[in-house]
Amino acid sequence: MGEMIDVETLDHNGSFGAYVAKPAGAPSAAIIVIQEVFGVNKGIRRKCDRLAEQGYLAIAPDLFWRMEPGIELDPDVPAELQRGLELFGKFNQDAGIRDIEATIRKARELLGNGGKIGCVGYCLGGRLAFMTACRTDIDASVGYYGVGIDGLLGEKHAIARPVMLHVAGEDGFVDKATQQRMHEGLGDLPRVTIHDYPGEDHGFATEMGERRSEKAADLADERTAAFFKENLA
Repeated sequence: MGEMIDVETLDHNGSFGAYVAKPAGAPSAAIIVIQEVFGVNKGIRRKCDRLAEQGYLAIAPDLFWRMEPGIELDPDVPAELQRGLELFGKFNQDAGIRDIEATIRKARELLGNGGKIGCVGYCLGGRLAFMTACRTDIDASVGYYGVGIDGLLGEKHAIARPVMLHVAGEDGFVDKATQQRMHEGLGDLPRVTIHDYPGEDHGFATEMGERRSEKAADLADERTAAFFKENLA
């Protein structure tokens, strides 16, 4: 369903790849799909394809292009999981947000109708989705099991549009204390909605593989679909 396109950087000094899935008819809105630490792999492309089936223009930028362009990793393979964590440690998140901003501009260009733009991210992408809500003019943002969001609470004053966060109760990368700080730090913001998934671990909404938890994934995705329907219409 999808294809790879080039997205020009904000400084016009380079470009990076992005996977694009288009709906059968004219899209009224676009959604930026923000990768995990495993690159724009089969699972992320499937996320885009599913959004296109719902009528959205979906774009997943290759945010690791400065380190290893086009890398695709399988989290169920221990060596590839470790490689993803290594790339996360080297990744320049501020540059990543600039690339997401460039992707937002590309999405507006492709829409060509003034439609709204949302974003949804997973793991690293969940963190970046929160940062995108704080630092850009994105219309709606969703983060699945975002890591280290408690360290970003100093930016929450900049959230101007709706945000939804899905939190795995038994997340091996986001402990209970961190989850509590997220609730305490964001609970007073009417634009932020947090959903908890007791007993679920990090990666529960992946499209495929050992981490997926079908019931929780379906519930989270239903909530996300309703959120985007309400805020991107």
